[in-house]
Amino acid sequence: MSAQYTAVQWNRQKKLYDLVLIGTVAAFLITFAAATKIAFPLVTDEILLIRALGSAAFLLLHLILGIGPLCRLRPQFLPLLYNRRHAGVTCFFLALLHGALVVATYHAGSDTNPLVSIFVSSPLSPSVAGVPFQPFGFFALVILFLLAATSHDFWLANLSAPVWKALHMSVYFAYALLVLHVTFGVLQGEASWAYVGTMAAGLFIVLGLHLLAAHREKALDSAPSGVPSPKTSVESDGFLDACAVADIPEHRARIICLSGERVAIFKYAGKISAVSNVCQHQNGPLGEGKIIDGCVTCPWHGYQYHPDTGASPPPFTEKVPTFNVRVRGGRVLVHSQPNPAGIRVEPALIDS
Repeated sequence: MSAQYTAVQWNRQKKLYDLVLIGTVAAFLITFAAATKIAFPLVTDEILLIRALGSAAFLLLHLILGIGPLCRLRPQFLPLLYNRRHAGVTCFFLALLHGALVVATYHAGSDTNPLVSIFVSSPLSPSVAGVPFQPFGFFALVILFLLAATSHDFWLANLSAPVWKALHMSVYFAYALLVLHVTFGVLQGEASWAYVGTMAAGLFIVLGLHLLAAHREKALDSAPSGVPSPKTSVESDGFLDACAVADIPEHRARIICLSGERVAIFKYAGKISAVSNVCQHQNGPLGEGKIIDGCVTCPWHGYQYHPDTGASPPPFTEKVPTFNVRVRGGRVLVHSQPNPAGIRVEPALIDS
């Protein structure tokens, strides 16, 4: 969706992103192949291509998993988030080509079904280096296929946002399987531990970014200077003192933590409205967006909602809960209980 809430297909920005993505992948494959030929002149073309495609897919998956926490830490990375699905589908196709070449090279010449051969060709052994690693890669590829096949908003709408989100969280299980696949594969095929060290560095970076982002989010929920938690009840009917009107930038929001839920309080055109901070598209932080064309616009993918109703402009049907608000003495009071999604709440007028 665009800022004007119109459907977007391959606009100029997405085309440029895809060109950069494809160009970067191609440059990596060429560089990897040239460096491998120099370091290992006797390597066959089949092995070279298998390693190049597998390395490209694994590296791209690291970048994909790093985009989310990077956006939480630095909003400048949000343009990457807009197009992360394209990178995910590219990662799957690289992994698919890698897997197809592995099957054709190592499993297609015997009487055993090639897919069955993946599971029986490497019997268990007491050595760590003898652990069968190809089944890990096979199951990871199955997960990546499911994620790529359901990456369109059609599936998001038909599966529902919670189910779709839960399905796509399985990318972390796929990543764990690939870490095992690469680790045990390297232990069997290479004598140098530098490869394992490189893989461990990638794992450390991904985990580190997620831990840093989680720490920041936790700090925001408890820090008065970040996402304040109103504590003082100033009304007998459930309204809480949230923040000062002056704390909210024009056409933007102040995010508070209220009854365990984040609420985005927007100031616009002399009025105050409050809605749930969670976008119905992919749980994006609405409070980090702004009012565009009279609508709260999610900073992740541009989904929009009317600030007084929490409903998307027709013909779209997404809705978020709203909160009753008051303005007294330059302070914003928010009711502790949300209204059902899409219920209109009269905006509070800012004291003149």
